[in-house]
Amino acid sequence: MNTLRQLLRMPPVYAKLAWWGLVLPRREHRPQVVHQGVVLDEDRVLLSVRSDLRGWELPGGNPNSGETGEEALRREILEETGVEIEVERRVGRYIRSGFRPHTAEIWRCRALGTATRPSRETPLVRWFSLDVVPGTLFPWYRGPLADALADRPKPVERHERWGVREILQGFWIDLRMRLTADRSGEV
Repeated sequence: MNTLRQLLRMPPVYAKLAWWGLVLPRREHRPQVVHQGVVLDEDRVLLSVRSDLRGWELPGGNPNSGETGEEALRREILEETGVEIEVERRVGRYIRSGFRPHTAEIWRCRALGTATRPSRETPLVRWFSLDVVPGTLFPWYRGPLADALADRPKPVERHERWGVREILQGFWIDLRMRLTADRSGEV
């Protein structure tokens, strides 16, 4: 019954995401910028799962009016995960076109505590060993994670195009997350 309930929730979520990713960006006047953190605690990284599209991702979000990127990052990570952070450096700017065009500013952060607190927006929050990042991490976060772990003197700038392949990868990860018993997507 729980599996059926999870499957029945999918069409409205996907319809909303299609509108959000394909139609709405063409109506926006300014490009969307999100700030996300690679939050580290020694050899672990903090990941979260959103309540709509299920898959592990880097926590973060949009700045409020008048907020700097670092301020938005601190606030969003605290709201979504319960973890306070110290921003170490900007990793890079990821300019994404195609499905849901936006710019992701990625920051490397150090956790000031390790106790997590899920939220309505992010019902799953977990620490993962850097050696065992889950297979259900959305693929577009693998590059920023690798860049954050690399020893680079300057932030990178990468241009990425999200097309059908990325949409299908996201769909399969979401499906796997919904159908596994512990909702982690891992078998």
